[in-house]
Amino acid sequence: MPTEVLMPELGESVDEATITRWLKKEGDSVQEFEPLLEVNTDKVDTEIPSPASGTLLKILVPENQVVKAGQILCWIGQPDEKIPENGAPDGVSAPVAAAPPVREAEPALARSPSPTGTRAPVVEAAPPAFVVRPGRHERLGFISPVVARLAAEHNLDLSRVSGTGKGGRITKQDVLAYLESRPPERPPAAAAPAPRPHAAPPPIPGEILPLTTMRRAIAEHMVRSKHTSPHVTTVMEADMSRVVAHRQANKEAFARDGVKLTFTPYFIAALVAACKAHPIANSSWSEEGIILHKAVNVGMATALEDKGLIVPVIKNADSLSLLGLARAVNDLADRARRGALQPDEVRDGTITLTNHGTSGSLFASPIINQPQCAILGAGVIQKRVVVIDDAIAIRPMVYLSLTFDHRILDGATADYFLAVVKNTLEGWSGSREQG
Repeated sequence: MPTEVLMPELGESVDEATITRWLKKEGDSVQEFEPLLEVNTDKVDTEIPSPASGTLLKILVPENQVVKAGQILCWIGQPDEKIPENGAPDGVSAPVAAAPPVREAEPALARSPSPTGTRAPVVEAAPPAFVVRPGRHERLGFISPVVARLAAEHNLDLSRVSGTGKGGRITKQDVLAYLESRPPERPPAAAAPAPRPHAAPPPIPGEILPLTTMRRAIAEHMVRSKHTSPHVTTVMEADMSRVVAHRQANKEAFARDGVKLTFTPYFIAALVAACKAHPIANSSWSEEGIILHKAVNVGMATALEDKGLIVPVIKNADSLSLLGLARAVNDLADRARRGALQPDEVRDGTITLTNHGTSGSLFASPIINQPQCAILGAGVIQKRVVVIDDAIAIRPMVYLSLTFDHRILDGATADYFLAVVKNTLEGWSGSREQG
């Protein structure tokens, strides 16, 4: 009997993913535990192994479609075996293919009349006003492919539809019921002839770089963050003399334990100290009230060369010594760049550090990693001339920027928080173990 391949649960809070690539095609032979397809969740790519050996008989879900945990992805069996009707077992409907993307009409160029004067200019229909793609929507929740297709076909604003599904999800029946009750639209009044447009300039030549799943996820997350939180950034400067000296004195000892000591663990330790001094910054906004998080889970923004950005999370960073933080930084950064992170390792962060100084940046105003309250940016450590006790001195200095959610923090509180980060770094006296 054929074997159904189900979308597995990839973690406690991971209940859906996007299929990015099928590694096998229909008719291919596959061995048990051999990678069958790749899925992406929160910018983490994960291979799904085959649960059995045989032939890939039928793929039910195409690439770039969102699937839920427990959904049937494909069937594996012997070449002569038959799969259930519609590719799904009795009582379970096969997944609906994703609606094709709506292609917006390009503006028609005005054409000069032909010599006979009989050829009219071609005018394409306007694109639908409302286009919702399948998958997770920031306001509407999860949108299934069939709901997205119906909305596109009927030019329907889904925010007008009341969802009756689980958690208020909009179902096919909700859309159909709304369409039946919607009053018929009046035909548009005849418009006066539009003036003859001037010919549009030719498009600028260039190459379209296709969007990867990660780039789409980054774009959606950044736009959602700017629309969600009122962003404010405050900047301070810290003297890193004591940190530089401590690192220089302990690099070899850390290396003997197989740990590379960078400046990132120091910034994380200072961030943890500030969270303990001002817990309001280690929080999230909700309409019921501000959620204060008990654990300090520090997200660590990590660049993936030309592929994008990912934020692995150091869980319970407030319980780790400097050595423990350095070991966690090494491990997460290495596995992030090798694509070996697990979905749970990029979730549940409560505050984030972006050490953009590693690429030479002096200071920046980073975007908040939702649904967190704040993100700390650390610039390049650079020797500069400063005035200390009315005397000119040269010190290794760093700009620290804190971008915060102004719904939660006011300017003074944010400055108090950032001052703790600054003072912790400037007064560094921790041992190798204690940090």
